[in-house]
Amino acid sequence: MTVSPANLSIGVDIGGTKILAALVDEEGNVYGQIHRETPNHDVAGTERALAEMIRELSEGNDEMPVGIGAAGWMDRKGKNVLFSPHLSWRNEPVRDRLMQLVGHEVTLVNDADAAGWAEHRFGAGRGESDMVCLTLGTGIGGAVILGGQIHRGKSGIAGEFGHQVIVPGGHRCACGNRGCWEQYASGNALGREGAELVRSKSPVAFRLREAVGDNPEAVTGAEVTRLAAQGDPACEDLIADMGGWLGLGISNLVSVLDPGTIVIGGGLGTASKQLVATAEETYRRTLSGRGYRPFAKICQAELGPSAGLIGAADLARFNLNG
Repeated sequence: MTVSPANLSIGVDIGGTKILAALVDEEGNVYGQIHRETPNHDVAGTERALAEMIRELSEGNDEMPVGIGAAGWMDRKGKNVLFSPHLSWRNEPVRDRLMQLVGHEVTLVNDADAAGWAEHRFGAGRGESDMVCLTLGTGIGGAVILGGQIHRGKSGIAGEFGHQVIVPGGHRCACGNRGCWEQYASGNALGREGAELVRSKSPVAFRLREAVGDNPEAVTGAEVTRLAAQGDPACEDLIADMGGWLGLGISNLVSVLDPGTIVIGGGLGTASKQLVATAEETYRRTLSGRGYRPFAKICQAELGPSAGLIGAADLARFNLNG
């Protein structure tokens, strides 16, 4: 390794199926990435896996700060995970327990905040003081950067963009409401619409039907995106429909927050240029005051699946340095 340990911190990104961890330097470069499966229904097992990965990367140097990004709600002090949908953490003092296990200073952050911070510092949002980062996957999450700082809100849970109600009385959402944005502009939504097309036996969907063996349950947003990129007209239409919903929600966010840049990331957001282009077209057509105000720049994220661990590591370094 050609960098000094003094310039390194450890970044960890906990997903529903795997944990990624790596050393990250002060310019956002990643070294020695490792991964483990997430023991997602075992709180103690998850913490043991994290501790093992931290020890492996630090090689006994307990001066390295550690940043951990996890899906869920953190308290304002970053000590407790109040709720995590994938990890069975319910008001758990994760930070203090990990510090006891590994002896490192630990910073605990929401995974979408970590990814947004990474894009702000090193990626598509470099140089932008006010930006929104959207993460499009099974749902819609994200981060708000205002004045060069992560804006978490009074309770620490700002950025739950996917649960703005965009269609009153619409599709039922797992959060308990109907018509949430992520029911119309996410990987799950795209898969649901593709499944409906297969279920209808529509002849225009012959390539999608062939790809999934005429089984609607096998349709995923990733498969629709793949076929759309290959020029399949039916899947291109599904992407265009979703882009319209995405652009409408972005218009709402810009009206409220007035950012300079919207960065679109997550697995789905970085996979489809067509989706982003259609979203921008709808956003420009629906933004309030259009023609009399500047449009926010809309772009795809640059850092890919490493964004979460890069941002967590960088925030840990900032936290250690005050």
